[in-house]
Amino acid sequence: MLFLPLVIRDSYKIMIRILHTADWHLGQTFFGYDRTGEHEVFLNWLAEEIRQKEIDALIIAGDVFDVSNPSAASQSMYYQFIYRVTAENPYLQIVIVAGNHDSAARLESPIPLLEELNTSIVGIIRRTESGEIDFDSLVIPLYNKEKKREGWCLAVPYLRQGDYPAPEEGHDTYIAGINRMYRQLYDFADARRQPGEALVAMGHLHATGAELSDDDRSERIIMGGLESVSSDTFDEGLAYTALGHIHKAQRIGGWENLRYSGSPLPMSFSETNYRHQVVAVTVENGCLLDVEPLPVPLFAALYRIPEQPASPEEVVEQLAGLPVANQEEGDEPARWPYVEVRVLLTEPDPGFRHRVEEALADKAVRLTSIVPSYPKREEADTVRPLSYNDLQRIAPLDMLKHAFTSKYGGELPEDIESLFNDVMREVSL
Repeated sequence: MLFLPLVIRDSYKIMIRILHTADWHLGQTFFGYDRTGEHEVFLNWLAEEIRQKEIDALIIAGDVFDVSNPSAASQSMYYQFIYRVTAENPYLQIVIVAGNHDSAARLESPIPLLEELNTSIVGIIRRTESGEIDFDSLVIPLYNKEKKREGWCLAVPYLRQGDYPAPEEGHDTYIAGINRMYRQLYDFADARRQPGEALVAMGHLHATGAELSDDDRSERIIMGGLESVSSDTFDEGLAYTALGHIHKAQRIGGWENLRYSGSPLPMSFSETNYRHQVVAVTVENGCLLDVEPLPVPLFAALYRIPEQPASPEEVVEQLAGLPVANQEEGDEPARWPYVEVRVLLTEPDPGFRHRVEEALADKAVRLTSIVPSYPKREEADTVRPLSYNDLQRIAPLDMLKHAFTSKYGGELPEDIESLFNDVMREVSL
């Protein structure tokens, strides 16, 4: 927990407790396994944290759902959560922005109903009749339990090309447009606030310097390093900036008030060694007072077996030693760990998956994938790549032998060579 210098406490103090979360990805499957149970546990835990910590505002920085057309079950879980937390905490305010996985229009469609539950949603960037950005729709007042205004939320969803203010002349880059959006929006909100009121920003984007998980391919593809937003985009006058999109919780640029909350559930096996979290923030008299990461309980563990790739025989032996399932004693399959099997191969092993499945048949785990790796050949640097002329002259069998040696470092087994020759004879008939 971080404690920043205290603001003078007096009868005029204005305090707000904010809980920052993002990237729920409701409806996601993990290697084909349904994660409804994991999401339900997370939302129940989150509801209890909101109640115990007397949170004033819950802000969700995008990617509520995993797909733009979420299932009815996913939507039901989402709406039930909103109803529950607002019923249990009548003073609670919720602010949600759309992420790149969300359908902005779908997320906004129930606004007339959710407004009755003190919930604000921003998915679409609206414009005035003159074609200017409607900044008023992006600035949401934040209130305390006594219904006194405590600050303003700059609720910016995932921005696509053209969502930001146009330059005064010519064309510019996507990043320049995002910078202009946040700077103009900050000036708009700053002109509204009264002394002691906080400005809190939201965003769903890739910030420069953000560390991605090794397997966080989905978000790397969306934005990429060439479209990362500098921390300078966010004005120093902001008490806190709540970001979503990157699944690893972290500070940006060394700033305590510029953070990704990260996803509450692990999204890949590269995330096995760190705790997922939400972030509780306290702002007093417009200044950041306290930041407290709240670790999310892990419902289903992720295991890499073995930790380092090993021979097929060693792998199967380790898998055979895993605990046996015992559902009669309340062992819930929904809580069984996910397992990624890592094997070191020196030659193709077509029967390996079958042996893995046999070893795990009675085990309290869920197999997700088998990841092969191959020993690095010392002479790899000396192997000359084949030229176009080489390929014109080479026989199919020689090509197979070359490909096998390049990948596995050994000679082509006789049984594979025999099978290949059989196929070639059939093709030539």
